[in-house]
Parts: sequence; structure tokens; C-alpha cells
Amino acid sequence: MAISVSEKRAAFRRLHQSGCFVIPNPWDVGSARALQHLGFKALASTSAGYAWSTGRADNKVTCDDVIDHLARLCAAVDLPVNADFEGGFADAPDGVAANVTRAVATGVAGLSIEDSTGDKAKPLYDRALAVERIKAARAAIDASGADVMLVGRCESFLVGQPDLDLVLDRLTAYSAAGADCLYAPGIRAPEQISAVVKAVAPKPVNLLIGWPGGLTVAEAASLGVRRISVGGALARVAWGSFMRAARDILDTGSFEQFAQGHPGAELNRLFGG
Repeated sequence: MAISVSEKRAAFRRLHQSGCFVIPNPWDVGSARALQHLGFKALASTSAGYAWSTGRADNKVTCDDVIDHLARLCAAVDLPVNADFEGGFADAPDGVAANVTRAVATGVAGLSIEDSTGDKAKPLYDRALAVERIKAARAAIDASGADVMLVGRCESFLVGQPDLDLVLDRLTAYSAAGADCLYAPGIRAPEQISAVVKAVAPKPVNLLIGWPGGLTVAEAASLGVRRISVGGALARVAWGSFMRAARDILDTGSFEQFAQGHPGAELNRLFGG
């Protein structure tokens, strides 16, 4: 029996209430179904992974593109899906609100709003505007009547401003503005993570782990992290295998990299063939 959108959203909120869980990031319907098959309890979209799958760079897709992508992901799996909704595809709060309303209608269980501008000269929105954008997203979700979790993201570490005090100030402001979960991609040190967890408690914190040699799930949980996402890392792993095999063919004439491929028969069984 298919699980309803409201059931997915309720399950997603329950996952945040205790413990620590991983929301891996599929980039298309096939990878989403594979992750469900493996036993994950929730998924999150990846702006980068999706963009690469369409032959574009991260942050170079449109709101219409992402809305269609989210609808496909949500319809393809029986798991809750958290949307990487970038900056809401608008600068002004009313534009963010309008686009969040569209995202909620796709069936997502959560969505994130970033405070990065895409402008290298001024990479973060002014604090006051960033807070108003979170408030607008919150109001749009509330007006929809849907139990969708709002994630407030501070992109400071990703845009070359690794200022923990700035992150703590913004995340606490986003929490007060209505964010249900807080996220500062790029923080890695245990003391940074613990500081974020403490600052926004009791609200849950999302931690990005998209590199080797980082914390394990158990170690992140011990710091108080409630959920872990991997961003575009799984997509990069897939592209890495593809590029190595293709380059080997081109450079050496060898097809030996195909030995690393997943068995086609298993993939057919997974996808119901």
C-alpha cells in the first residue's frame, strides 16, 4: 500500500525527535529507489547532483526544473523527502514564499532555505533580509496547512567566511524566525558542531558529511547531531566511477573498470524488471 504524503511528513518529524539518522541524497528517481531499497528511512535531494545529471553546474537550474524534479522524487518512493531548495529561487521574501508554496505542493516533507546570494562580492544576504526570508518561508508553509519541516541554512563556511560566531548568530535567528531544523554546511570540527547543537537546542541540527575521514554516524550522534546528509557526495562517487572507466577506455583501450559495475540483473530486480 502506498504511503500518503501526510504519513511521510509525520514519519519525517518523528525521525527528528530522538537519535541520529542519515538522509542520503539521490539525484534522480533511480538513485532514490535504490536508497529506499537499501533501507534508509528518509532522503534529501541534492541541488548539485540533480544539476549534474542534466548537464548543468550547481545553482544553474530553474525553480520550474526543481519543482518538477521534487515531484518526481516524492512520487517515486515511500520515504519522506527533504528538498534542497537552494535560496528559494528568489531574493525578496514574497518571492521565496511563493516558491516555497509550490515546493510544498510537490509532496516534500521538509525543505531548506539558504542565505547565500551567489554573488562573490557579497556572498551572504544581509542578516535582516536573511531572517525575513526564513519568516516568509515559515508563513508560506503554515498557510498551506502542511506539516513540512523548514530547515534554516547558514552558508558562511561554504562561501569563504568560516566565522563560527556569525553562524551561531544567524542560526539562532533563523530558529527564532520559524526554522524547525538548523544547518551550517561546512563545519567539521567537533567543537564547532557541539557549539551549533548547543546554540539552537532543543531544535535538531543537520550535519553535512561529504568527504572521507570525517565523523562516523556514532561520533556525530555523540555530539548531539540529529541528522546527517551527504550533499552531492554520492553523485560525485557515481561520476567518479563513470569518468575512470571512460578515461581508461580512451587512454588505454582497456575495459577492466567494468568489473566495478553493479550487476545488471540485480538492478533489474531492484527496479522491478
